Amino acid sequence: MKNKQVIFSDWGLIDYKEAWEKQETLFAATVDLKTEIRNRLAAIEGDEYQGYTETPNYLVFCEHPHVYTLGKSGKPEHLLLDEKGLKEKNASYYPINRGGDITYHGPGQIVSYPILDLDNFFTDIHLYLRTLEEAVILTLADYGLTAGRYPGYTGVWFDAGNDKARKICALGVRCSRWVTMHGLAFNVNTDLDYFKNIVPCGIDDKDVTSMQRELGKPVDINEVKKNLKHHISVLFDMEIV
Repeated sequence: MKNKQVIFSDWGLIDYKEAWEKQETLFAATVDLKTEIRNRLAAIEGDEYQGYTETPNYLVFCEHPHVYTLGKSGKPEHLLLDEKGLKEKNASYYPINRGGDITYHGPGQIVSYPILDLDNFFTDIHLYLRTLEEAVILTLADYGLTAGRYPGYTGVWFDAGNDKARKICALGVRCSRWVTMHGLAFNVNTDLDYFKNIVPCGIDDKDVTSMQRELGKPVDINEVKKNLKHHISVLFDMEIV
């Protein structure tokens, strides 16, 4: 049985470590429940298991204070600041368990953490990533901005494939037993100077941008969140609760 209901939460501006721990709690509980369900169903002979419980799904939006995070395949040297430099920038740093290299999170950036059991939707991690990208592409289109994908790279880009290529959204996920965590970082009114302290996503010859930079003015981030949530829900055929 597939559960299309998704519990939405906006955690606001939240410390990265606190958000990571909250994610891990939801993720682990979902994986454990899924394992329990499968073990009980596997033991059934004859009558259907009456105690079946659907696995839950969550969609979290938040912002973080200045922080750099390094994925499992990342290189520590892609952080260009030492401990003193991090303190001067009022930034923290965490090696974490998502895919991808190093990235930056900060105020004015929408970070989305879908904690989904993909068995409730589709079991294709590449389609999952492309669907998250599409939600951002459609959100940008709401503001008259034409973005797309860059072959060979994840995320959402402007002018992909030429010398003006610039990235506006980074993706990095973890998936176990088809349950996801981590997600996307979408630059809305982000202070782009913080990207100068890293090799973003391990790419040293491409620019990073934001909606504010592309439009030449700040954007109502709550309105962008509303549009992004809508596009995610439609593309995944979710029922947001």
